[in-house]
Amino acid sequence: MNLPNIITLLRIAATPIAVWLILEGQLMAAFWVFVAAGLSDAVDGFIAKQFDMETELGKFLDPLADKALLVSVYISLGLGGYLPTWLVIMVVFRDVMIVGGAMLFETMTHSLTMQPLMISKVNTTLQIVLAAGVMANAGYGIEFDGGMDVLVILTAMATVASGLTYAVVWVRRWAQLEDDQ
Repeated sequence: MNLPNIITLLRIAATPIAVWLILEGQLMAAFWVFVAAGLSDAVDGFIAKQFDMETELGKFLDPLADKALLVSVYISLGLGGYLPTWLVIMVVFRDVMIVGGAMLFETMTHSLTMQPLMISKVNTTLQIVLAAGVMANAGYGIEFDGGMDVLVILTAMATVASGLTYAVVWVRRWAQLEDDQ
């Protein structure tokens, strides 16, 4: 177990704390736990790449940590009435589809490789910015003058585009594997 993987595990451990704080209405504290978790994602990635500490475990653990944090925070913000229910459902469905598709692909082919797509990175960034903005708005009363509505729409569009792109990639991979046999 190397340092980047330990940092990733700490991010996973921060997830229930962020959820608890949101559900208790402590949005200022939740905001800072979320920010710290986000910074830890950047730090573990930097350390892994800079010091040649990338591992197979890390390639799977890091995106799972991101998904656990984002899905949990989105569900919590939805339950608290801070995010529209339809967006929460969309975000959760996309991530369940991706994780389920990855598990199915690995089970059937034993050839899963983790390669995040650019649209997925854009989507994750938008989801993070929206969640942080919602917590900052609710916790600190920071107003974004209609910017939150635009961010909700952009996040929804990126979520749909990312989910569809992953589906297309898997169908193509599956077809390639069947052609090779």
